[in-house]
Amino acid sequence: MIFTNTRLVFPDGVRDGLEVVCSGGRIVEIRSADEGVVREGIDLEGNYLAPGFVDLHLHGAVGRDTMEGTPEAFRAICDYHASGGTTSLLLTTATAPLPRILEVLRAVRSSMPEVKQIRGVHVEGPFLSPQRAGAQSVEFLREPDAEAVGELLEYSDVIRRVTLAPELPGALAAIEQFAAHGIAVSGGHSDAWDEEAQVAFERGMRHVTHTFNCMSSARRRGAERVAGLLEFALSEPEIVCELIADGRHVSPTLMRMLYRAKGAGGICLVTDATAGAGLPEGSEFQLAGRACVTEQGACWLADRSALAGSAARMIDLVRVMVREVGVPLHEAVMMATLNPARALGSGTKGRIAAGADADFVVFSPALEVRQTFVGGERVFATLRRGGSARRRGTRRDG
Repeated sequence: MIFTNTRLVFPDGVRDGLEVVCSGGRIVEIRSADEGVVREGIDLEGNYLAPGFVDLHLHGAVGRDTMEGTPEAFRAICDYHASGGTTSLLLTTATAPLPRILEVLRAVRSSMPEVKQIRGVHVEGPFLSPQRAGAQSVEFLREPDAEAVGELLEYSDVIRRVTLAPELPGALAAIEQFAAHGIAVSGGHSDAWDEEAQVAFERGMRHVTHTFNCMSSARRRGAERVAGLLEFALSEPEIVCELIADGRHVSPTLMRMLYRAKGAGGICLVTDATAGAGLPEGSEFQLAGRACVTEQGACWLADRSALAGSAARMIDLVRVMVREVGVPLHEAVMMATLNPARALGSGTKGRIAAGADADFVVFSPALEVRQTFVGGERVFATLRRGGSARRRGTRRDG
């Protein structure tokens, strides 16, 4: 398989005049495209070719929720997000009774060999602050005691990321245990003070979840104004920040501030998409049993008291970063590819290089996805016929 007539997106810029050779689901060569030499291959018609997007935080799509815990739900979620260029993702749980979360982990474990896009699970809750619960179910929140952490660690082959509030009793020991098992710990849904975030960092917390949303920020304590988790994350170079850049959760000014503070290498774009993604405006759906609705391009609890994740795909976030925040295209793509791949500890995802997986997204100059490939197999395509676009849907035709 040879990809020709394309513009390759690398972390340091966009390059023309190259073609990509793949075999056996991997990239085997990146070489100059000789002018005038016609080779059999996939002509990308001058569109961009980027590494497939990697989403660390994604709950659902098209009415399906990770917490359903079924192969059908997982497949529907992956198929929809392939239309936005996502080739690797972490199915993300929501706060629920621990036995229910364990059931989902078992289901994901059994589904991973069949669904290539699934890289594991992001466990978001139940170890969250009641003061910063957002759309999470407060009645199921709990402290990260040794028994609960031990039960989750039985699935350390599946769990790649855990969000917890670092100020909770037992959280520091939990952070150490998760980190020791290769599970990334992200601070989120947290009311932590500056010093509590600092100690959590020292124990192994290296990420924060959906920056600016459901996290403490500067406030007064006595006569002094003290930083929260937000300011700690902005000031600590080793903390990598998730960002829901859907144009609804965080304003362009705040996103620009985050970009100035962390640089392109310190941000991972995440959709935090729920089952409302892909549904028409006004649709009702469930988030781990909570009634929600799609409205004005976002997902809300039915009573409109809190956002309940996004309705976005990853290409939508890249578009917002480029058009509304002013980030160069190659850096916005880096936030959706290389950075989250590094957060997963994957050296074969999120980059175009010899030896990397043949996971790609093809998108137009208007930043619309044309094709998506996973391991060299096409899983989404929009074909142009007679001057109009037609979505072909999911295929696995190499």
